[in-house]
Amino acid sequence: MKMTTENSSGNSEITMEDVKNLMKKKDNIEEQIKAYYDVLEDQGVGVEGPLVDDEGYPRADVNVYQIRTARHNISCLQNDHKAIMVEIEEALHKLHAREKAKRSQDEAEAQGEAMEQQVSLPPPFARVDAVTDGSPACAAGLRVGDEVIEFGSVNSQNFQNLQNIASVVQHSEGKPLRVVVIRVDQKVQMSLTPQRWSGRGLLGCNIVPVQR
Repeated sequence: MKMTTENSSGNSEITMEDVKNLMKKKDNIEEQIKAYYDVLEDQGVGVEGPLVDDEGYPRADVNVYQIRTARHNISCLQNDHKAIMVEIEEALHKLHAREKAKRSQDEAEAQGEAMEQQVSLPPPFARVDAVTDGSPACAAGLRVGDEVIEFGSVNSQNFQNLQNIASVVQHSEGKPLRVVVIRVDQKVQMSLTPQRWSGRGLLGCNIVPVQR
């Protein structure tokens, strides 16, 4: 009564369904073992009780054939139970090892994507070092520490000095400007509309050049 499973050869990938099937087989073996023990208990002999009388003849008060069959099957099933427990342990080990490897791969891919994004981002030409509450810059989502890589028509390629940004702002009053910044190594895009407000200027923020 040798137990075998489809994945015991190791050629196929173990799945949680395979483990569940192995557990079902284990439970089935345990039920069979219990049933045979019940047979022995009904006969009142157990696993080791003698099957012959004091004179060496087969006992007439019990079913000797049924007892011997039950004892033999219990022995075989116990071996099967040991084998299936080993298979379950190996299957769980392989399953956990594959899940661990997959997590490591996912983490490596995520790190690779983050590094690739960092490499692909253009260098910032300016940094926001102040944003006033209630200002157009604040409403647009601009934050202190944001590193500017695009401000309207000004970008890392054509930026020369802060006058470039000031000129764009003056000519874009009331018109939304596309602003792209780097924030915690991530590219963030927003729409900023220069306009009159209760404070000074049209933006309500202070931008300083980044030394390159």
